[in-house]
Amino acid sequence: MFGFFKKKSGEVPEEQERLRQAEERRAAEQKAAERAAVPAEVPPGLQKLGKKFLLEEWSILAVTGANGFGGEQDPDTGLWTAEMGLTAWKEEDGDEPARRGNFLLVALADDKLLSYLRRRVLRDSVVQVKVRPSEDFSTFLMLELPQPETDGEMKAILEEQKKPVVRQAPGLGDFTLNRSLGWFEAEVDWMGQTARLDIDQEENWDPCVEHAKALLAAQTDWDGKVRAFAAQALLDLANQWAQQDQSQEEPEEITQEQFIERMELDAIQVDAAGGVEFWFNDGDLFWGHAIHVTGSLDKGPETAEMEE
Repeated sequence: MFGFFKKKSGEVPEEQERLRQAEERRAAEQKAAERAAVPAEVPPGLQKLGKKFLLEEWSILAVTGANGFGGEQDPDTGLWTAEMGLTAWKEEDGDEPARRGNFLLVALADDKLLSYLRRRVLRDSVVQVKVRPSEDFSTFLMLELPQPETDGEMKAILEEQKKPVVRQAPGLGDFTLNRSLGWFEAEVDWMGQTARLDIDQEENWDPCVEHAKALLAAQTDWDGKVRAFAAQALLDLANQWAQQDQSQEEPEEITQEQFIERMELDAIQVDAAGGVEFWFNDGDLFWGHAIHVTGSLDKGPETAEMEE
């Protein structure tokens, strides 16, 4: 009686077909990445990189850090020295507990392999990967593509590192560690608007907090000085950019007052020596590029740049 609801012989449900096609694409993508990871002929760049590592090959389990793969590109070869931070590792078949600290997984990659690594090797994850270690075991040369792993010890380390790290600053509130950027950040009121206040995790905490309090107490004076300084330094450049705007037949000249009004404060950074940095959204003065003003509590604003 249920025969009317059966699929015809050989017919595949649409969802199942979609999943099958997606799996085929992933498999093809991984095979292409594997070919790029282990080229038929070892390029000179890989030979040079390989000299920094021991010849023995290990299979390790590792916990990845807060950032994915990044690196520098060789302008001559177009190849990338790709790096990803690791926070713990151990030999896959060894008896020793995991080593914890700051480690690096590195690879020589073309554009296709780097794109694959950025998309498929997740930050804050546990992976298994075949490597060659450096002599001090702080860096590992990737020999095969990392694969997801479910080791109990490494998962426990991962869960611990993902817990929020918070520092209290009386008078300023709670600062939460941004692990990707390496600084503590909090929201503060600046001229009636919310801005982000950053303190580098490597800085001496107490002096930074005191400098931040002094800066916020004098925010009216500082806001005026910083904006005026940026406008004086960058107004001519802003008008040069405006002349290049093809969407306007006759762009009007930007005045200093308009420049100042279009600056939108995004973040403030302070350091233990009294240095301060202001980051502004440009209000489309430079087509989305940030405005960066640096200085110190003692000397006031000293430099202003449009960040490329």
